[in-house]
This record gives sequence, structure tokens and C-alpha cells, in this order.
Amino acid sequence: MENLDLFVLRTLLDWRRAGKATLLATVTRTWGSSPRPVGSIMALCEGGAVVGSVSGGCIEDDLIHRFRDVLADGPPQKTRYGVSADEAHRFGLPCGGTLELLLEFNPDAATLGELVERLSAGRMVLRSTDVATGRVTLTDIDQPEALREHDGALHNAFGPEYRLLMIGAGQLTEYLATMALFSGFSVTVCDPREEYRGAWQVPGVTLTTEMPDDVVREFRADRRTAIVALTHDPKLDDLALLEALETESFYIGAIGSRRNQMARHARLIEHFDQTEESLAKLRGPIGIYIGSKTPAEIAVSVMAEVLAVKNGVPLPRDLAVGPAKDQLDVTPNDAAAVCFVREET
Repeated sequence: MENLDLFVLRTLLDWRRAGKATLLATVTRTWGSSPRPVGSIMALCEGGAVVGSVSGGCIEDDLIHRFRDVLADGPPQKTRYGVSADEAHRFGLPCGGTLELLLEFNPDAATLGELVERLSAGRMVLRSTDVATGRVTLTDIDQPEALREHDGALHNAFGPEYRLLMIGAGQLTEYLATMALFSGFSVTVCDPREEYRGAWQVPGVTLTTEMPDDVVREFRADRRTAIVALTHDPKLDDLALLEALETESFYIGAIGSRRNQMARHARLIEHFDQTEESLAKLRGPIGIYIGSKTPAEIAVSVMAEVLAVKNGVPLPRDLAVGPAKDQLDVTPNDAAAVCFVREET
């Protein structure tokens, strides 16, 4: 599954090229609790077909009811939902939740096509809509920007897909790749070991056979990239992680027990001139502690941590695998008693 914004824009482009009347809705402001964040988009086609989301579904239903048969050209409109308690209840918004939408009618197909082309090529684009006229301009940008209104225009940044690069093509990688795909990530798996690649079964993933450190170097990882080492083989994982630490990747981590993580840090410091400070971005043991034992459960744990970091959510220390297991290792009644636990994530 591709990035949701790109999927919405691509579908909207197909509708416009087919000559169909459409509407593009963007969440521009929220007050209190709201189901979807600012910048979320949805598209509506004549007849009522919808892609994307601006709420839990009730507002989409209202927009379909209002516009499915009366989509016509005209300047953008602003509309609010949930201003009163009755409306909040009617539209399924949380108590006190209010959101504002900008509705654009029949966006220009040529400009949409250019936007989709740039995003598909991995570029980050600022889409600026003149609120009075609906005229749209596109500007390439280098860094993500928050949605803003300025000088009579709504500026909404669209970036390339989030990417996940995984080292190792084992069973855990298959589960994690599947979860990453339906979370909107573009997924690449690197494994030079033929015996692991031969059993790979997840469609939609780029599978590469080069050495991991070379792949990381050529991947041009940016702030929308996560890199996870999953082979348990220092010859493959360590060099790839060293290359990853030189990038702006928002998440860099490696599978393994607490003991293995300590040994990895010691190797990288002793043989590769690293320091505890330079290794601060390296996560491990990766994941959040949910008592996971099976590959599927471990993948859930790791994906949850990746998404939390991506979304800027600070995780309590007790949820980290290492600290959680440290507490399990010593019983409350006897500080010298040790609980022997398996070292899975």
C-alpha cells in the first residue's frame, strides 16, 4: 500500500482526467480533540466515491450528502464541524472537538499530475492554494513544513513516502515488512544470503542482494527513513549500522538481546572509533515491551516503536524493552534473586 496522501492524490488525478467532477477536502484547523490531524486530505467524486479521510467517517458521510450531486466549479469554501455540542455528537467528534476544512472543487488535472509526478519521484512539494481563487502553485522544498495559512493561501507540504530499509530477509522481516506496507511505508529488504532470500514471500517489497553497508550508502536515507538490522550477524549488521548512523534517518535499530546490544556497542567503540555519544541514535533492544515471543509479536513490538518515533510520541521508559526486562530480572522481594527470561523483543 502506498503513502495515503499519494494514493488520494493519484485517485483524484484519475477522476479529473476522466472528466469527473470532484472535491478535495483538507483539514486546515482543529480545536480540542479531533479524529484526524491538520493537513489530512480526502477526495470525493461525483456519485459519492471517496478516498482518504478527514474524520472517523461521519463528516465524510455529510460531505457526500451535501456534494455528491452538486459538484460544480467555483472558488474554495471553508466549513467547520463540531462547533456546538449537538454538532459534535451528530458528526461523531470527541467532546469539544472542532475542525475546519478547505473544500476545493475540480482541482486542475495538469497541476495535480505534476504534483503526483514529483511525489512519485521522491521529491517534497509545498502545494499552495489561493483561498479566494483556487489557483494552485507547487514549490519544491527540502524539509517538511507544518500546514499554514499565509497571504491568503493555504500551504500544505506533501513529502515522499516514508521508507523502511531492513537488513535480513528472515521470518521476522516478513511480518515487519507486511506491517510497514499497510502503514504506508515503502519497504526495501537487503540480504546477500541466498538461503534467506529464496523463501521470501511478501509482494510489494524491493529485495536486494548487495552487501548491506553498500545498500545503506546508496539508499540516501533522509528524515523519512527507518533502518533496522535483523540478521543477528555482526558481519552484516554492524557495517550497515555504521553507515546508517551517518544519515538523518529518524529511526536506526538492531534486533538482539541486551547482552548482544552491549557487545555490539563494545565492538563499534573498540574497532570502529565510535563513542557512546556517536551511538546514541542506535536503538536496541528494539521495540516496546509487550512480552512478545513469536516473530509476529516481535514485529508488532518493533513497528509500534517505529511509528511512535515517526509520529514524535515520547515513549515512557517502562515501555522500552531493556528497562522493562531489567525490572523483570530482579524480584521485588529479593534484590539478589534473578528471573531468567528469554531475550526476545
